[in-house]
Amino acid sequence: MEFVDDLYDLYKNKLTGDEEDALIIIEGIIQTFSRKDVNQLIDNLSEKERYDMLALFLYEKFRQKMAEEGIGQTKNRDEENAKYYH
Repeated sequence: MEFVDDLYDLYKNKLTGDEEDALIIIEGIIQTFSRKDVNQLIDNLSEKERYDMLALFLYEKFRQKMAEEGIGQTKNRDEENAKYYH
């Protein structure tokens, strides 16, 4: 995607390799986008890129819901209010 390539070229000498770098940069850029900017960016995506974007968004939301509901954590009924420290 050209937008990501250009953004990467702009910041590549400032990146530390931490995932937080990407989040900070993307959130900073997105905050300046108007609705028109977002729509234009999406319109410029290929079908595959749109599919990937939606799949990643839905995956992340589903993963967050699982975490909110405690799916994957084992606890007894009498431990429902117990906190995990590991």
